[in-house]
Amino acid sequence: MAGHSKWANIQHRKGRQDKLRSSMFSKLSKEITVAAKMGMPDPDMNPRLRLAVKAAKAQSMPKDVIDRAIKKSQMGDAESYDEIRYEGYGPGGVAVIVEAMTDNRNRTASNVRSTFSKNGGNLGETGSVGFMFERKGEIRYPASAGDADTVMMAAIEAGAEDVESDDEGHWITCADTDLNDVATALEAALGESETTKLVWKPTTTTELDLEGVQKLMKLVETLEDDDDVQSVTTNFEASDEVMAAYQES
Repeated sequence: MAGHSKWANIQHRKGRQDKLRSSMFSKLSKEITVAAKMGMPDPDMNPRLRLAVKAAKAQSMPKDVIDRAIKKSQMGDAESYDEIRYEGYGPGGVAVIVEAMTDNRNRTASNVRSTFSKNGGNLGETGSVGFMFERKGEIRYPASAGDADTVMMAAIEAGAEDVESDDEGHWITCADTDLNDVATALEAALGESETTKLVWKPTTTTELDLEGVQKLMKLVETLEDDDDVQSVTTNFEASDEVMAAYQES
């Protein structure tokens, strides 16, 4: 199973998308507000806001909710959020990066640390696992966007670094600083993407058996249920047989 889509597939097949939808809207709204507050409130003039709005639309967030989040950034009493990255190890020695956005650093740090310790992990210092990942831009298109060769050519012309294609879709990778430009060029060639975002791409992976995957997913899901946590990334790998067994469990 391709590593790029593994966690997305697990979420879908384990039925977590519906459970996460309400908290997802809250997290997306927070990102939109912060992006608009840090730059221009116009997505066309603010690359980060453009990506945040795109991510919200990909999750079917209503336009009025998006507009309200942007307007909130211009209010004098708009909350101030700190962006924090936590790093640590999960069950089986898997590297874990947690990105949070919070108005209370002490609360978030305490919750994240407690979640790690209760689920067989250890929270480390910033940089303790970051060297095992690269910051990249990732753009996903459905399989219907075109065959692998067509998408590959469009990606090369747009300035992307790599493309992975399978029956479920196309994952295009680029330098993090080029994400907005590459996404804009691809949109002109292939149409609207399903997702466009910054990701942590593992440079090394840690193999897990079924028990290890089950323990790790419990940690990841608990972290994701925290309102302050925006994203969780791991570097785990598992055989197709193990993944099939997990999805059936």
